[in-house]
Amino acid sequence: MDGFQTKTPKRPNLDYPHGDVRPGLAEAIKVAPGIEWVSMPLPFSLKFINLWLIDDGDSWTIVDTGMPLKETRDAWKALLDTRVTPEKPLKRVMVTHMHPDHVGCAGWLCYKYGAELWMSRLEYTTCRMLVSDTGREAPQAGIDFYRRAGWNDAQIDNYKERFGGFGRGVSQMPDSFRRLADGDTLQMAGETWEVVMGNGHSPEHSCLYCPALNVVISGDQLLPRISSNVSVHPTEPEADPLLDWMMSCEKLLAHLPENVLVLPAHNEPFRGAHARLRHLIDGHETALSRLKGRMQKGALTVMDTFTSLFGRAIQPDEVGMASGEAIAHLNCMIHRGEVVRIAGEDGVDRYALA
Repeated sequence: MDGFQTKTPKRPNLDYPHGDVRPGLAEAIKVAPGIEWVSMPLPFSLKFINLWLIDDGDSWTIVDTGMPLKETRDAWKALLDTRVTPEKPLKRVMVTHMHPDHVGCAGWLCYKYGAELWMSRLEYTTCRMLVSDTGREAPQAGIDFYRRAGWNDAQIDNYKERFGGFGRGVSQMPDSFRRLADGDTLQMAGETWEVVMGNGHSPEHSCLYCPALNVVISGDQLLPRISSNVSVHPTEPEADPLLDWMMSCEKLLAHLPENVLVLPAHNEPFRGAHARLRHLIDGHETALSRLKGRMQKGALTVMDTFTSLFGRAIQPDEVGMASGEAIAHLNCMIHRGEVVRIAGEDGVDRYALA
């Protein structure tokens, strides 16, 4: 494997102004003028999501919403019933992107409090599209996609059983929305904020940056301790989301100051954006290099790549996300002209150095 970088880049030292403290359920911590940090539970390996309650003076804005769990709705009621009044309503619910932990309670909040939904066009339409899959059988295109990735019969059966489950994690979406677009400016917490779009983790992810406060609400586009999943899905099997992701990291590097206070969707608020963004980019480049090194010994299936990419065994309930991320790395190398895909006689694709 000479000539290939295999050592994972060292994690940078970041500054966590609040340490490991996080708000309890139905509590809020002030993190900047007009901005309160709210934390809600999640029913999977990521135990919490960070949400943001913004005081706009004459009204309130929420950024990201949590999943439509009873305890989450009850916590929102407890938080908002002490703040929202006819004189100071909940005016807007902003959503960084369409994953259920971010958009799940958006419709419920909008209907209950008469608020407007603000999100990017692709995130809104993609969310509505995935919700419409509820009750459908798994499509043949999806089954074929995962067969080519090397999935066995039990894994395919699990995909069929789980297909269409997205809608169960999302409350009824509003039938209209206010579009967020890259470069838009808006008033929030008494200051001007800019929308900075990213891609790769989701179609059109909105980050919200305020130069005056030196704060960015980063959603899943910039997290301090974990790397957001970047996957290829059966709906666009030739996509190159890893290139989109790394270009988005470069975009944020150019746009944000190093000492900006990052308010991420997971883990704790932090400073050190540039070091973290470079670490994310370098980590993916190292993973690509490891894969090329392994391919010197022969062609790989998608399932063969997991140890090189993740450095550990993948649990049965992780195979879907791991496969999507593996294909994202393989497609990136194909688009760079470094790797070719070979259709196997057994119906499983192999990937070899070009």
